[in-house]
Amino acid sequence: MRSLVMAARQVIGRYGPCLVSTTGFHCTCCGKHHDEMPMAFSIGAPAYWSPEIAAHPDSVLTPDQCIINGEHFFIRGNIEIPVHDSDVPFSWGVWVSLSERSFEHASENWEREGREHSEPYFGWLSVVLPYEPTTINLKTSVHTQPVGTRPDIELEHTDHPLAVEQRTGITLTRVQQIVETMMH
Repeated sequence: MRSLVMAARQVIGRYGPCLVSTTGFHCTCCGKHHDEMPMAFSIGAPAYWSPEIAAHPDSVLTPDQCIINGEHFFIRGNIEIPVHDSDVPFSWGVWVSLSERSFEHASENWEREGREHSEPYFGWLSVVLPYEPTTINLKTSVHTQPVGTRPDIELEHTDHPLAVEQRTGITLTRVQQIVETMMH
């Protein structure tokens, strides 16, 4: 277990900023004009992480991996949602729990060229996003990408609103609703 924690601590986040912008918008919450509309939001840690956990010797939170008490394993990835009236997709930066075996495999292959050809990992979405019902524990497939790129997270095909949006896409109007919810 100690080696997994040490390996997770060595992972370096080499990824770009979380906010990609498109045209500005007039906010219906605050009444102001914002020059840029964020096309991505990233959640900083799994929902189960807390400052108290950080003190545990078998717990670690890096930009891309998380281990809680040497028992629970998480990887960071992106849920991309097509935006019908934009060339830029909307993206949620999320955390997904993996089995210890899948986490070990992902960690062992973190810097391996060609890792994107690995079979997807099964995972559970481990963040709370502004959807009803809750997004905690939605079933996912984690698709590894080339080195330097976070995994793509594919939600199980259900009628959950987030899963539907990932499959069918959203409009810029819906993006603005999400942005206003996240900003206010």
